[in-house]
Amino acid sequence: MKSTPDRRRASSRSDVPPFQVMEVFKQATRRQATHGDLILLCVGQPGTPAPRPVIEAVHAAVESQTLGYTDPAGILPLRETIAQHYATAYGIEVHPDEVLVSNGSSGGFSSVILAAFEPGARIAMPRPGYPANRSTIQALGCEVVDLECDASTRFQPTVAHLEALPALPDGLILASPANPTGTIIDADELGAVAQWCEERGVLLLSDEIYHGISYGRRCASAWEFSRESVVMGSMSKYYSMTGWRLGWSLLPRHLQRPVELLQANLSICAPAVSQVGSVAGFTPEAAAELDGHVARYARNRDLLLRRLPELGITSFAPPDGAFYAYCDISHLTNDSLQWCAQMLERTGVALAPGVDFDPVHGHRFMRLSFCGATQEIDEAIDRLAAAL
Repeated sequence: MKSTPDRRRASSRSDVPPFQVMEVFKQATRRQATHGDLILLCVGQPGTPAPRPVIEAVHAAVESQTLGYTDPAGILPLRETIAQHYATAYGIEVHPDEVLVSNGSSGGFSSVILAAFEPGARIAMPRPGYPANRSTIQALGCEVVDLECDASTRFQPTVAHLEALPALPDGLILASPANPTGTIIDADELGAVAQWCEERGVLLLSDEIYHGISYGRRCASAWEFSRESVVMGSMSKYYSMTGWRLGWSLLPRHLQRPVELLQANLSICAPAVSQVGSVAGFTPEAAAELDGHVARYARNRDLLLRRLPELGITSFAPPDGAFYAYCDISHLTNDSLQWCAQMLERTGVALAPGVDFDPVHGHRFMRLSFCGATQEIDEAIDRLAAAL
Protein backbone atom coordinates (compact mmCIF):
# COMPACT_ATOMS: atom_id res chain seq x y z
CA MET A 1 0.00 0.00 0.00
CA LYS A 2 1.36 3.38 -0.99
CA SER A 3 2.06 5.60 1.98
CA THR A 4 0.47 9.03 2.19
CA PRO A 5 2.93 11.89 2.59
CA ASP A 6 2.68 13.76 5.87
CA ARG A 7 1.41 17.25 5.07
CA ARG A 8 1.22 18.36 8.68
CA ARG A 9 4.18 20.67 8.54
CA ALA A 10 4.85 24.35 8.09
CA SER A 11 6.30 25.79 4.90
CA SER A 12 9.97 26.57 4.54
CA ARG A 13 8.98 30.26 4.23
CA SER A 14 7.94 30.22 7.87
CA ASP A 15 11.35 29.00 8.99
CA VAL A 16 12.49 32.37 10.30
CA PRO A 17 14.36 32.98 13.56
CA PRO A 18 12.42 34.13 16.61
CA PHE A 19 11.95 37.87 17.06
CA GLN A 20 13.94 37.88 20.31
CA VAL A 21 12.55 41.22 21.51
CA MET A 22 9.07 39.71 21.56
CA GLU A 23 10.41 36.53 23.19
CA VAL A 24 11.89 38.67 25.97
CA PHE A 25 8.59 40.55 26.16
CA LYS A 26 6.76 37.27 26.81
CA GLN A 27 9.23 36.33 29.54
CA ALA A 28 8.91 39.81 31.04
CA THR A 29 5.12 39.49 31.15
CA ARG A 30 5.45 36.28 33.13
CA ARG A 31 7.95 37.98 35.42
CA GLN A 32 5.50 40.80 36.10
CA ALA A 33 2.76 38.31 36.97
CA THR A 34 4.93 36.59 39.58
CA HIS A 35 7.05 39.46 40.95
CA GLY A 36 5.31 42.72 40.04
CA ASP A 37 8.65 44.54 39.66
CA LEU A 38 9.13 44.70 35.90
CA ILE A 39 10.92 47.59 34.19
CA LEU A 40 10.37 47.09 30.47
CA LEU A 41 13.28 48.46 28.44
CA CYS A 42 13.28 45.84 25.67
CA VAL A 43 10.41 47.07 23.49
CA GLY A 44 10.45 50.23 21.39
CA GLN A 45 6.99 51.30 22.36
CA PRO A 46 6.08 54.70 23.81
CA GLY A 47 4.43 54.38 27.19
CA THR A 48 1.99 57.18 26.38
CA PRO A 49 -1.45 57.03 24.78
CA ALA A 50 -2.41 58.51 21.44
CA PRO A 51 -2.62 62.32 21.43
CA ARG A 52 -5.82 63.83 22.83
CA PRO A 53 -6.98 65.19 19.42
CA VAL A 54 -6.76 61.66 18.00
CA ILE A 55 -8.83 60.20 20.82
CA GLU A 56 -11.44 62.92 20.48
CA ALA A 57 -11.64 62.43 16.72
CA VAL A 58 -12.16 58.71 17.16
CA HIS A 59 -14.87 59.22 19.78
CA ALA A 60 -16.74 61.46 17.35
CA ALA A 61 -16.26 59.05 14.44
CA VAL A 62 -17.46 56.01 16.39
CA GLU A 63 -20.65 57.86 17.26
CA SER A 64 -21.35 59.24 13.80
CA GLN A 65 -19.73 56.99 11.16
CA THR A 66 -20.08 53.38 10.02
CA LEU A 67 -16.28 52.91 9.88
CA GLY A 68 -16.45 50.11 7.31
CA TYR A 69 -14.01 49.26 4.57
CA THR A 70 -12.16 52.17 3.01
CA ASP A 71 -10.36 52.80 -0.26
CA PRO A 72 -7.50 50.23 -0.24
CA ALA A 73 -4.99 53.09 -0.55
CA GLY A 74 -6.48 54.90 2.47
CA ILE A 75 -9.10 57.58 2.97
CA LEU A 76 -8.46 60.72 0.95
CA PRO A 77 -8.40 63.12 3.95
CA LEU A 78 -5.56 61.13 5.50
CA ARG A 79 -3.57 60.88 2.27
CA GLU A 80 -4.02 64.62 1.74
CA THR A 81 -2.88 65.27 5.31
CA ILE A 82 0.24 63.13 4.88
CA ALA A 83 1.04 64.84 1.57
CA GLN A 84 0.75 68.25 3.25
CA HIS A 85 3.00 67.02 6.08
CA TYR A 86 5.81 66.36 3.61
CA ALA A 87 5.35 69.80 2.07
CA THR A 88 5.56 71.45 5.49
CA ALA A 89 8.29 69.34 7.09
CA TYR A 90 10.57 68.65 4.11
CA GLY A 91 9.56 71.05 1.34
CA ILE A 92 8.58 68.09 -0.85
CA GLU A 93 5.58 68.27 -3.16
CA VAL A 94 3.67 65.00 -2.73
CA HIS A 95 0.40 64.16 -4.46
CA PRO A 96 -2.14 62.19 -2.39
CA ASP A 97 -2.12 59.47 -5.09
CA GLU A 98 1.56 58.87 -4.27
CA VAL A 99 0.62 57.98 -0.67
CA LEU A 100 -0.54 54.48 0.27
CA VAL A 101 -1.84 53.90 3.79
CA SER A 102 -1.14 50.44 5.25
CA ASN A 103 -1.58 48.21 8.28
CA GLY A 104 1.41 49.68 10.05
CA SER A 105 4.63 50.24 8.18
CA SER A 106 5.21 46.48 8.51
CA GLY A 107 2.20 45.72 6.32
CA GLY A 108 3.33 48.29 3.80
CA PHE A 109 6.85 46.84 3.79
CA SER A 110 5.56 43.36 2.92
CA SER A 111 3.38 44.69 0.10
CA VAL A 112 6.26 46.70 -1.36
CA ILE A 113 8.63 43.71 -1.28
CA LEU A 114 6.03 41.56 -3.04
CA ALA A 115 5.29 44.22 -5.65
CA ALA A 116 8.85 45.31 -6.37
CA PHE A 117 10.93 42.13 -6.35
CA GLU A 118 10.85 38.70 -7.92
CA PRO A 119 11.65 35.62 -5.80
CA GLY A 120 15.40 35.34 -5.37
CA ALA A 121 15.99 39.08 -5.51
CA ARG A 122 18.95 40.31 -3.47
CA ILE A 123 18.11 43.07 -0.99
CA ALA A 124 20.89 44.77 0.94
CA MET A 125 20.41 45.99 4.49
CA PRO A 126 22.71 47.21 7.26
CA ARG A 127 23.83 44.92 10.02
CA PRO A 128 22.96 45.65 12.79
CA GLY A 129 19.41 46.25 11.64
CA TYR A 130 15.75 45.64 12.39
CA PRO A 131 15.30 41.83 12.55
CA ALA A 132 11.71 41.68 11.27
CA ASN A 133 12.84 43.23 7.96
CA ARG A 134 15.40 40.46 7.55
CA SER A 135 12.83 37.76 8.34
CA THR A 136 10.19 39.29 6.05
CA ILE A 137 12.62 39.42 3.13
CA GLN A 138 13.51 35.77 3.64
CA ALA A 139 9.91 34.65 4.13
CA LEU A 140 8.90 36.33 0.88
CA GLY A 141 11.53 34.40 -1.05
CA CYS A 142 14.24 37.03 -1.37
CA GLU A 143 17.85 37.03 -0.18
CA VAL A 144 19.34 39.38 2.41
CA VAL A 145 22.70 40.93 1.53
CA ASP A 146 24.48 42.13 4.66
CA LEU A 147 26.17 45.51 4.80
CA GLU A 148 28.34 45.33 7.91
CA CYS A 149 28.26 48.80 9.48
CA ASP A 150 30.09 50.13 12.50
CA ALA A 151 30.85 53.32 14.39
CA SER A 152 33.12 54.62 11.61
CA THR A 153 30.01 55.40 9.51
CA ARG A 154 27.64 55.90 12.44
CA PHE A 155 26.30 52.37 11.76
CA GLN A 156 24.81 53.68 8.49
CA PRO A 157 25.45 52.33 4.97
CA THR A 158 27.46 54.42 2.55
CA VAL A 159 28.16 54.43 -1.19
CA ALA A 160 31.48 52.78 -0.33
CA HIS A 161 29.60 49.85 1.26
CA LEU A 162 27.52 49.47 -1.88
CA GLU A 163 30.47 49.77 -4.23
CA ALA A 164 32.26 47.02 -2.30
CA LEU A 165 29.51 44.46 -2.97
CA PRO A 166 30.57 41.72 -5.39
CA ALA A 167 27.29 42.10 -7.34
CA LEU A 168 24.69 44.83 -7.71
CA PRO A 169 21.75 44.28 -5.32
CA ASP A 170 18.15 44.63 -6.46
CA GLY A 171 17.20 46.74 -3.46
CA LEU A 172 18.55 48.53 -0.40
CA ILE A 173 16.91 49.14 2.97
CA LEU A 174 18.14 52.18 4.87
CA ALA A 175 16.71 53.29 8.22
CA SER A 176 17.26 56.73 9.75
CA PRO A 177 16.89 57.12 12.69
CA ALA A 178 17.85 53.46 12.83
CA ASN A 179 16.75 50.60 15.01
CA PRO A 180 18.67 49.44 17.07
CA THR A 181 21.32 52.15 16.99
CA GLY A 182 19.32 55.38 16.92
CA THR A 183 21.78 56.88 14.44
CA ILE A 184 20.78 59.38 11.73
CA ILE A 185 22.42 59.39 8.31
CA ASP A 186 23.79 62.75 7.17
CA ALA A 187 21.66 64.38 4.49
CA ASP A 188 24.61 64.52 2.06
CA GLU A 189 25.26 60.81 2.48
CA LEU A 190 21.56 59.96 2.10
CA GLY A 191 21.53 61.99 -1.10
CA ALA A 192 24.60 60.19 -2.41
CA VAL A 193 23.13 56.76 -1.63
CA ALA A 194 19.76 57.67 -3.16
CA GLN A 195 21.43 58.92 -6.34
CA TRP A 196 23.65 55.84 -6.55
CA CYS A 197 20.57 53.61 -6.30
CA GLU A 198 18.57 55.58 -8.88
CA GLU A 199 21.40 55.56 -11.43
CA ARG A 200 21.79 51.78 -11.15
CA GLY A 201 18.13 50.76 -10.92
CA VAL A 202 18.45 49.66 -7.30
CA LEU A 203 15.23 50.29 -5.35
CA LEU A 204 15.91 52.24 -2.16
CA LEU A 205 13.45 51.60 0.67
CA SER A 206 13.94 54.41 3.18
CA ASP A 207 12.60 53.50 6.61
CA GLU A 208 11.70 56.85 8.18
CA ILE A 209 9.28 55.66 10.86
CA TYR A 210 11.21 57.38 13.69
CA HIS A 211 11.17 60.80 12.07
CA GLY A 212 10.10 63.44 14.57
CA ILE A 213 12.30 61.95 17.30
CA SER A 214 15.79 63.42 17.07
CA TYR A 215 18.27 65.24 19.28
CA GLY A 216 19.96 68.08 17.46
CA ARG A 217 20.39 66.31 14.11
CA ARG A 218 18.08 66.80 11.15
CA CYS A 219 16.21 63.84 9.67
CA ALA A 220 16.25 64.11 5.86
CA SER A 221 13.80 62.21 3.67
CA ALA A 222 14.89 60.12 0.70
CA TRP A 223 12.30 61.87 -1.49
CA GLU A 224 14.32 65.06 -1.14
CA PHE A 225 16.87 63.36 -3.41
CA SER A 226 15.10 60.66 -5.44
CA ARG A 227 11.45 60.07 -6.15
CA GLU A 228 12.37 56.63 -7.49
CA SER A 229 12.78 55.49 -3.88
CA VAL A 230 10.13 54.22 -1.47
CA VAL A 231 9.63 56.12 1.80
CA MET A 232 8.09 54.29 4.76
CA GLY A 233 6.32 56.26 7.50
CA SER A 234 4.32 55.33 10.58
CA MET A 235 2.01 56.63 13.29
CA SER A 236 3.62 54.25 15.80
CA LYS A 237 6.66 56.01 17.20
CA TYR A 238 6.56 59.82 17.22
CA TYR A 239 2.76 59.77 17.21
CA SER A 240 2.61 57.25 20.09
CA MET A 241 0.11 54.99 18.29
CA THR A 242 1.82 51.57 18.03
CA GLY A 243 -1.27 49.41 18.51
CA TRP A 244 -3.33 51.42 16.05
CA ARG A 245 -1.38 49.75 13.22
CA LEU A 246 -1.25 52.66 10.81
CA GLY A 247 1.62 53.29 8.42
CA TRP A 248 2.12 54.70 4.95
CA SER A 249 4.40 54.58 1.93
CA LEU A 250 5.41 57.19 -0.62
CA LEU A 251 5.63 55.21 -3.85
CA PRO A 252 7.23 55.89 -7.23
CA ARG A 253 4.78 55.80 -10.12
CA HIS A 254 5.59 52.27 -11.32
CA LEU A 255 4.74 50.78 -7.89
CA GLN A 256 1.61 52.74 -6.97
CA ARG A 257 -0.97 50.52 -8.65
CA PRO A 258 0.77 47.16 -8.00
CA VAL A 259 1.14 47.84 -4.26
CA GLU A 260 -2.47 49.04 -4.03
CA LEU A 261 -3.74 45.89 -5.76
CA LEU A 262 -1.71 43.64 -3.48
CA GLN A 263 -2.89 45.45 -0.36
CA ALA A 264 -6.52 45.23 -1.48
CA ASN A 265 -6.15 41.45 -1.76
CA LEU A 266 -4.00 40.85 1.32
CA SER A 267 -5.69 43.11 3.87
CA ILE A 268 -8.43 45.11 2.06
CA CYS A 269 -7.48 48.31 3.88
CA ALA A 270 -5.89 49.73 7.01
CA PRO A 271 -8.21 49.98 10.05
CA ALA A 272 -10.82 52.66 9.33
CA VAL A 273 -10.90 53.92 12.92
CA SER A 274 -7.11 54.35 12.92
CA GLN A 275 -7.24 56.24 9.63
CA VAL A 276 -9.81 58.70 10.93
CA GLY A 277 -7.89 59.24 14.14
CA SER A 278 -4.57 59.67 12.36
CA VAL A 279 -5.80 62.74 10.49
CA ALA A 280 -6.01 64.48 13.87
CA GLY A 281 -2.48 63.30 14.74
CA PHE A 282 -1.02 65.91 12.39
CA THR A 283 -2.70 68.90 14.04
CA PRO A 284 -0.73 71.58 15.95
CA GLU A 285 -2.49 70.54 19.16
CA ALA A 286 -1.28 66.95 18.75
CA ALA A 287 2.24 68.13 17.86
CA ALA A 288 2.48 70.14 21.07
CA GLU A 289 1.64 67.03 23.10
CA LEU A 290 3.96 64.78 21.09
CA ASP A 291 6.90 67.19 21.25
CA GLY A 292 6.54 67.00 25.01
CA HIS A 293 7.22 63.26 24.77
CA VAL A 294 10.33 63.91 22.67
CA ALA A 295 11.58 66.34 25.32
CA ARG A 296 11.25 63.52 27.87
CA TYR A 297 13.10 61.11 25.59
CA ALA A 298 15.89 63.69 25.38
CA ARG A 299 16.11 63.85 29.18
CA ASN A 300 16.18 60.06 29.35
CA ARG A 301 18.93 59.98 26.75
CA ASP A 302 21.03 62.43 28.75
CA LEU A 303 20.44 60.35 31.88
CA LEU A 304 21.68 57.21 30.16
CA LEU A 305 24.73 58.84 28.66
CA ARG A 306 25.62 59.98 32.17
CA ARG A 307 24.89 56.73 33.98
CA LEU A 308 25.79 53.91 31.56
CA PRO A 309 29.52 54.24 32.47
CA GLU A 310 28.52 53.10 35.97
CA LEU A 311 27.93 49.70 34.35
CA GLY A 312 31.25 49.89 32.57
CA ILE A 313 29.39 50.60 29.34
CA THR A 314 31.31 53.29 27.53
CA SER A 315 30.95 52.12 23.92
CA PHE A 316 27.58 52.57 22.26
CA ALA A 317 26.16 53.91 19.05
CA PRO A 318 25.45 57.66 19.25
CA PRO A 319 21.67 57.86 19.80
CA ASP A 320 20.91 60.76 17.45
CA GLY A 321 17.23 59.89 17.24
CA ALA A 322 14.59 57.29 18.04
CA PHE A 323 14.85 56.09 21.66
CA TYR A 324 17.50 53.38 21.73
CA ALA A 325 21.00 52.88 23.05
CA TYR A 326 22.86 50.01 21.36
CA CYS A 327 25.57 49.10 23.84
CA ASP A 328 28.75 47.05 23.69
CA ILE A 329 28.65 44.70 26.71
CA SER A 330 31.59 42.49 25.71
CA HIS A 331 33.25 43.32 29.05
CA LEU A 332 30.27 41.66 30.76
CA THR A 333 29.40 38.72 28.52
CA ASN A 334 29.99 36.90 25.26
CA ASP A 335 26.36 35.74 25.17
CA SER A 336 23.92 38.66 25.14
CA LEU A 337 20.88 36.38 24.95
CA GLN A 338 21.80 34.57 28.15
CA TRP A 339 22.95 37.79 29.85
CA CYS A 340 19.66 39.58 29.17
CA ALA A 341 17.76 36.56 30.53
CA GLN A 342 19.90 36.63 33.67
CA MET A 343 19.38 40.36 34.17
CA LEU A 344 15.62 39.91 33.85
CA GLU A 345 15.69 37.11 36.42
CA ARG A 346 17.98 38.92 38.86
CA THR A 347 16.73 42.51 38.54
CA GLY A 348 13.35 42.58 36.80
CA VAL A 349 14.85 44.78 34.05
CA ALA A 350 14.00 43.57 30.54
CA LEU A 351 16.63 44.34 27.88
CA ALA A 352 16.91 43.30 24.22
CA PRO A 353 19.82 41.01 23.24
CA GLY A 354 21.95 42.21 20.37
CA VAL A 355 21.71 38.87 18.54
CA ASP A 356 18.28 39.99 17.41
CA PHE A 357 19.80 42.79 15.35
CA ASP A 358 23.16 41.34 14.35
CA PRO A 359 23.47 37.54 14.02
CA VAL A 360 27.26 37.84 13.66
CA HIS A 361 28.43 40.30 16.33
CA GLY A 362 25.25 40.80 18.36
CA HIS A 363 26.36 38.40 21.08
CA ARG A 364 28.45 41.32 22.38
CA PHE A 365 25.65 43.93 22.38
CA MET A 366 22.34 44.75 23.97
CA ARG A 367 19.70 47.34 23.10
CA LEU A 368 18.07 49.50 25.73
CA SER A 369 14.89 51.46 24.98
CA PHE A 370 14.53 54.79 26.81
CA CYS A 371 11.03 55.87 25.81
CA GLY A 372 9.54 55.14 29.26
CA ALA A 373 9.33 57.17 32.42
CA THR A 374 12.57 58.86 33.52
CA GLN A 375 12.34 57.56 37.08
CA GLU A 376 11.97 53.98 35.79
CA ILE A 377 15.12 54.26 33.71
CA ASP A 378 17.00 55.68 36.67
CA GLU A 379 15.75 52.78 38.82
CA ALA A 380 16.75 50.27 36.12
CA ILE A 381 20.34 51.53 36.13
CA ASP A 382 20.37 51.33 39.94
CA ARG A 383 19.25 47.68 39.82
CA LEU A 384 21.69 46.71 37.09
CA ALA A 385 24.57 48.44 38.85
CA ALA A 386 23.77 46.58 42.06
CA ALA A 387 23.58 43.24 40.23
CA LEU A 388 26.84 43.79 38.38
